Amino acid sequence: MTVQKRELPPLMQLTEAAATRLKKLYEGAEAGKTLRISVNTRGCSGMSYEMDWVEEPGPQDERVNNNGLTVLVDRKATLFLIGTVMDYKEDKLTRGFTFENPNEKGRCGCGESFHV
Repeated sequence: MTVQKRELPPLMQLTEAAATRLKKLYEGAEAGKTLRISVNTRGCSGMSYEMDWVEEPGPQDERVNNNGLTVLVDRKATLFLIGTVMDYKEDKLTRGFTFENPNEKGRCGCGESFHV
């Protein structure tokens, strides 16, 4: 009996807006570095996204290649981020990267943290 493996969704994807903004950062102020995304215990709901610029990938980092760019994901965060879409949004009061994560079960009122 042959068991067919179900294809997993991509670890993360970047929207065109996120890719455009990230490309500008990679070519400008953060040249030579790579964005690393992790999940830490913090905030009202228990977990928060953390983004850091690193010179080199860590031994446990997963590489996400999407829209011609590379983003690193801390291996400990992969189960929390499977299927996540990273976007970049600007409005009159704020601008920044956002995460649409299908694994989230809820967010705190201020939007700074989430739980799965």
